[in-house]
Amino acid sequence: AVVVENEEKEKEEIIVVGNDEAVEEEAQIEVIDSEEEKEETVAKEIDVGGDNDEETRSMAAEDEEAKNNNVGILENMDEVEEDEIVHGIIDNEKQLRNKVEEGDAIILEVLDVEVENEELMSSDLLIENESYSEDKIGKADSEEESWRDMISGEPGARFPPEPNRYHLYVSHACPWAHRTVMVMVLKGLEDVIGVTFVHPTWQYTKPGVDEHRGWVFGSKDGKPFCSTSGVGSFPSFWGEEDPNMEAKSIRDIYELVDDTTERYILPLLWDKELKTIVSNESSEIIRMLNLEFNEYATNPTLDLYPESMSEKVDEVNKWIYPSFNNGVYRCGLASTQESYDVAIDELTAAFDKIDSILQKQRYIAGGVFTEADVRLFVTLIRFDEVYDIYFKTNTRSVSSTPAVLNYVREIYQMKGVADTCAMDMIKAHYYTSHVELNKYSIIPRGVNFIGLLQEPHNRDTYFSTPR
Repeated sequence: AVVVENEEKEKEEIIVVGNDEAVEEEAQIEVIDSEEEKEETVAKEIDVGGDNDEETRSMAAEDEEAKNNNVGILENMDEVEEDEIVHGIIDNEKQLRNKVEEGDAIILEVLDVEVENEELMSSDLLIENESYSEDKIGKADSEEESWRDMISGEPGARFPPEPNRYHLYVSHACPWAHRTVMVMVLKGLEDVIGVTFVHPTWQYTKPGVDEHRGWVFGSKDGKPFCSTSGVGSFPSFWGEEDPNMEAKSIRDIYELVDDTTERYILPLLWDKELKTIVSNESSEIIRMLNLEFNEYATNPTLDLYPESMSEKVDEVNKWIYPSFNNGVYRCGLASTQESYDVAIDELTAAFDKIDSILQKQRYIAGGVFTEADVRLFVTLIRFDEVYDIYFKTNTRSVSSTPAVLNYVREIYQMKGVADTCAMDMIKAHYYTSHVELNKYSIIPRGVNFIGLLQEPHNRDTYFSTPR
């Protein structure tokens, strides 16, 4: 009788649990439905429903049929304008209060990206390059609050192109900052524009005042840094000192110019003469570097945004940015299995489309190397060593995809580019700054991906277009 009674109780408990799960699932569906009515989501911009959804989830098999289906997924991608990108550090206690429980202290480090607030992570999580593309948090802020001025050779311009007047603050780790350094080097502007690399490991920028964590400068003789959870030992000389204002953090520079955005992001283009920020929008900085300093460049004939290809370059940027550059972050920062599944399907489709294109033409926008290749390269070079592991993007890899690998090799081997690719600093940032994702700040050894890039490429074997 006791056994029977216990069995009945167990059945009753199972029924109760089942009902709780059903209620929870129904509540989640209602929340999702409500959000979908309010905003136009990336998940809805890309056709991954019905049979297509089933097809994209089978992509791990990596057969040619799946690849073709994946490429097709991207055909319905709506245009995503990069000037809608959110910049900076968003303190959710000020801006995201309606999206998290009161008391949560989320600080999101946002670099040239949009935020999908369905997937904000809690527990005081600090995230660099927050990547989600749904809610466009910050878009309601007046655009003049962003630092988006332009260097121009036009008469009377506030910021004319002059040698030794401007300075770039960047991080080896940040792909958006990497864009600007690559273009500067490719154009031969190293002696025209100064550059300073911050320390890869985030620190508290105002200890004892608030909990903000972000980019800080290093020092030649200072004691080693640890992560913000107090573990690890990372040499302070991994970061350079600020040569202009002796600032201790990037935040200090923003506050020096009475910044009101509270988004202390990189890259940062500084005017030493007017002592102000020109721009922190990487997509615009690379076009300034490409066009406005030719008088002083050692490689002035290189045009990364030629008029004859501008439409094609813009077209490529518009689908690669949301699905791939931004897509890796949507995978890595997803807080539900469902959102991850959507993100990884879209990312895998984008990767396969890139692979398909690069099997047919030398560069991503056609037969000429352009800014679109720079923007793609900075994500691809981080893919195997960081994103595959840290952001769970392991449905594909560069090292196992011949056309993509040789494409990355060719760009890596262009004059000066290898010197901009500090993989040890890239890995140090990702694995030591996000303590909620990697508590003990252990940096994986990896498989020497840079070594693979030093091997000869075969792009000129298949394509006759000169570099």
